Amino acid sequence: MSRKCTAELSPEEGMEVDCQPEELSKSPYEDRCADLGGVKDMRLEAEAVVNDVLFAVTDMHVSQTLTNALDMAYINVETREGNRYCLELTEAGLRVVGYAFDQVDEGLGSQYHETVYSLLDSLSPGYREAFGNALLQRLERLKQNGQ
Repeated sequence: MSRKCTAELSPEEGMEVDCQPEELSKSPYEDRCADLGGVKDMRLEAEAVVNDVLFAVTDMHVSQTLTNALDMAYINVETREGNRYCLELTEAGLRVVGYAFDQVDEGLGSQYHETVYSLLDSLSPGYREAFGNALLQRLERLKQNGQ
């Protein structure tokens, strides 16, 4: 059973990422879905997505305005650059559906990303830097502990 990658910010040590490098490529949909008769509950998955990457963005939360369902959920994210997006989460993955919180532009037609990491990596250099720094800090800590 695989462990969930998490990041924590502590005053003593700075940001800490708790995962193995090989886990970074694993899909959160495979590891942490609520299986309801073969259907993943996207509302629960959306919460897990937010918890995984909140440390590397300015703001991220599941939309309380748009209708979330068993097969679809909406996530609002503000990148470190100050750009706001509304994301749609389905079995197909994540995609940008709007350029403001709680906004869905049906004509946008953006590409799906298998993971939130891939999507944020394409949108935000600040996310990429924060994630990379957190990983480096974790690896340094492991090295110092002789692991």
